[in-house]
Formats: sequence, C-alpha cells, structure tokens
Amino acid sequence: MATATPTVQVDNKTCIVTRWDFKPGEETGVHIHGHDYCVVPLLDGVLKIVAPDGTETLGEMKARVSYFRPAGVHHNVINANDFDYSFVEIEFK
Repeated sequence: MATATPTVQVDNKTCIVTRWDFKPGEETGVHIHGHDYCVVPLLDGVLKIVAPDGTETLGEMKARVSYFRPAGVHHNVINANDFDYSFVEIEFK
C-alpha cells in the first residue's frame, strides 16, 4: 500500500507539527506515538485505524474538531475515503 505524505511544519523544543496528506487508500504505516498528541482534521471524512492485533475501526473525522491521544498509541492510519484527505498532527515534546 502507498504511504501518505508527511510534511513537518514545526519542530522545536516544545512540539512537532506535521501535516499528513493521503490519497485514497494511502496509510501512515504502523507506528507508535512517542509523545502526547492532538489531531486537527482539515476535512470531514473517515479514517481506518488498524491496531497491532489487526482489529480495524473506522473513525469519523469532522473538519476542525480536534482530538487528543496520549503517548504510546500503536496503530496504522488509512484513508478510507474515495477522495484525498488531510489532517494536522501536533505532538508535545
């Protein structure tokens, strides 16, 4: 599967801000978050979240409705839409 495009916009002693751009079906790849983080969806859409055990869930994203997750989250994120999708991720160091 193709990989989404991360663009780091800020990386300083306080935070890392990354914009993620996905074509339909693109994914982040399996990863573990090393920092607490917030996600700011830029569009309404659906992301498929795949846990390490293979469990899949669909997350309904609402444009500009942010959410927080603690460090240690382990998953792969896949664009489940038939259109390009983007969000901004803010990691707290």
